[in-house]
Amino acid sequence: MRETAIGSISIVGLGLIGASVLRAFRKSARADGRTIIFKGYDPAFGPEDVDHIGKLGLDRFEADADKLYDADLIILAAPVLTNIALLDDVARLAPEHALVSDVSSTKQMIADRATELGLNFIGMHPIAGRERQGYRASDDELLAGKTVVLCTNEDSGPVRAAAGDLVELLESIRCRVVFMSAVEHDRVVANISHLPQLLSTALINHCAENIDKSGPGFSTLTRLAASPWEIWRDIVATNSGNIASELRSFGRELLQLAEEIERGNPERTGERFGEANNLYRKLTKTSRS
Repeated sequence: MRETAIGSISIVGLGLIGASVLRAFRKSARADGRTIIFKGYDPAFGPEDVDHIGKLGLDRFEADADKLYDADLIILAAPVLTNIALLDDVARLAPEHALVSDVSSTKQMIADRATELGLNFIGMHPIAGRERQGYRASDDELLAGKTVVLCTNEDSGPVRAAAGDLVELLESIRCRVVFMSAVEHDRVVANISHLPQLLSTALINHCAENIDKSGPGFSTLTRLAASPWEIWRDIVATNSGNIASELRSFGRELLQLAEEIERGNPERTGERFGEANNLYRKLTKTSRS
């Protein structure tokens, strides 16, 4: 593996994903003998948090924005609307060569704003997480074996070169890297991430009066209902069109299923089970590979 051009990384927002990225990149750099300076900031941190995150691999907790954004790679790991707002500071303070990325769950709005500001931007979405939040729930293996989607509106030479350096870093922590446009990304995640979250939320609310009688299957199906609204508020706000389209489409699917059952059409319902069984086997096989 060649030495990347990334010698300094700033992470703005040191929650679950930001801290996990820090720990994974730090562990990889040490293993490969690379020298990378890690800086970071989180407005919610007190002295105890600063001390703890230092033990997890942060070289400098940097509240001075001029110094914070003076890095080769800047990763915005706050909620997406905050990340979008931070781009103005990045454009004003970061060096011209800096690669700017984020770990938000939606990409089109932030990519469009980065393009307007003329930034070298590659959106990054690690498809990983857990119900617990905050840096104390972080793990240097959280991203290992997981898919990381990279999105960019630009195809310039500097962005392509920086993308190669970022891909090397991600592959060094055993991520599966895929590229797609920001528009495609937001459409896809509305289907496979945002829709399941909202279905889980709706289902447990619909069944509220009977959850004390439910079993482990119901608990498994509603696991995502534990996700905090503080995280999802910005996701819904920045992908509302795609999410609404998916909810309407799934609503039509539910109505068809209800009509099949009401009219006594077990053959078609059985076909649905068979299709679902095959898809689940495919899903579990993919997740193990």
